[in-house]
Amino acid sequence: MVVPQRGILVGMQTDSKAITNRLRRIEGQVRGLQRMVEEDAYCVDVLTQVAAVQTALEQVAVKVLDGHVRHCVADAVAGEDRAEADAKLDELMAAVQRFTRAR
Repeated sequence: MVVPQRGILVGMQTDSKAITNRLRRIEGQVRGLQRMVEEDAYCVDVLTQVAAVQTALEQVAVKVLDGHVRHCVADAVAGEDRAEADAKLDELMAAVQRFTRAR
């Protein structure tokens, strides 16, 4: 059994920092949405901001998926262990299926 690697974007500290910063901005957007709801803002304005948060989260997901493919999956496929490579490819496809279902 292959043990998953821990940590977001293993070996990619620069991208990890950028993703963390982006998530903090998204958190601020969500807090703004909460205020809009509390202040009874116009429904369409709230929906517009919800769509913006969804788009921002999708962009984060694509960045994380890219890092996973370029590092975890690529390393496993380039290695000697076929079982590990197959497991990483299965894991990748499951992640892609989850991501596309969520859209």
